[in-house]
Amino acid sequence: MDPHWHWLYKIGGVAALIMAIIIPLQLVVFIVSPPPSTVIGWFTLFQNHKLLGLLSLEFLFVVYGVLSIPMALALYLALRRTSESFTAIYLALNLVGVVALFAARPAFDMLYLSNQYAAATTDAQRSVFLAAGAAMLAVFHGTSFLVSYALGPLTGLIISLVMLQGNLFSKLTAYIRIVSNVLDFGIFVPTIGILISAFSVVLLLIWDIPVARRLLQLGRGAGRVHGI
Repeated sequence: MDPHWHWLYKIGGVAALIMAIIIPLQLVVFIVSPPPSTVIGWFTLFQNHKLLGLLSLEFLFVVYGVLSIPMALALYLALRRTSESFTAIYLALNLVGVVALFAARPAFDMLYLSNQYAAATTDAQRSVFLAAGAAMLAVFHGTSFLVSYALGPLTGLIISLVMLQGNLFSKLTAYIRIVSNVLDFGIFVPTIGILISAFSVVLLLIWDIPVARRLLQLGRGAGRVHGI
């Protein structure tokens, strides 16, 4: 390991640990407060519980995406000698997926529209904000979401195959992510799709933990080489 990057390994490891914590928190939010299906439902939720509204619009997954950046950088540095081309592709697609996720999760946009709707004094004004809210929900389920969702398993598959070629991560760690990648597409299965994708998220949580542990180990080892 390049000793000059020891802090990035450590930050990537800590980020992966926090990501593992975020997943069950977001799942609990979904169970305790299922997302509304209408714009009025979202506006009402935001007016009654602003924080719960943000969490229901998957704001925690936006944080997850931000944290995935230092983790992806650390994985690139750790595995680039195994396959510099594929780790570079993994890093680039991961960044594209994060940007798409930002666009697809307009949590604060909906909060703003909810406040404007509550402050509106005429039906015409309310209609404008309802239409804007409907547009935000279309974004929530639209192209950006599909891009970010598709890039998740694709980048996971790429980095898992690179892990299988090297010896820094266990084969079990790589296989867990591969299974998770396959189950990710279960969301498109009628009726039981949500359950299948939820199981894939649980496997992703399990994957984050050994990745975090290994990156922290690499950071400590590189730090000792650097005399820190």
